[in-house]
Amino acid sequence: MTSSPTTGDVFDVLTSDHRDVTALISEIWTIKDPMIRRDLTDTAISELVRHAVAEEMYVYPAMRKYLPEGDKAVEHDVEEHKELEEAMKRLEDVDVSDIAFEEALRKLETILADHVQDEETEQFPELRRRIPHDELVELAGKVETAKKLAPTRPHPAAPNSELFHKLVGPGVGLVDRLRDKLTGRATR
Repeated sequence: MTSSPTTGDVFDVLTSDHRDVTALISEIWTIKDPMIRRDLTDTAISELVRHAVAEEMYVYPAMRKYLPEGDKAVEHDVEEHKELEEAMKRLEDVDVSDIAFEEALRKLETILADHVQDEETEQFPELRRRIPHDELVELAGKVETAKKLAPTRPHPAAPNSELFHKLVGPGVGLVDRLRDKLTGRATR
């Protein structure tokens, strides 16, 4: 994301991502021009996919390690990521002037708001208390790097796992970015 802080910890980066995507979605609601609306939607999808992949690669392993119920928390978050991917895929496939677009956008907005609420009010503060600060700062750099290589399109059928994203993700991301360039899709 363009407004992610260059200093701070991983949760500063992820919270900034949340603000950026939420602002993009709010802006989409106000835009009537179909081309601008599509570009903003594609950008929001791209940013959210990159964010989710980076979380799955680096934050979820930390959650498993440091939270007492880490496996359960990760399982819940992965389910929400799957729901977000399905909503994003629907948004990607539907015409922005169709009523189904607004339904899909509302669904994405609702799932995202719940996910952000869980992370920012419960998980992030708890993880900040449990993870050494130096590790949080190191994770911020890893997350920023992961977002640069991550896919830009939703792939709901793909596994939401650290191993998959580390082994296959950069290749999928390369293909996505090539497709984006060839089709003129906005991704920021």
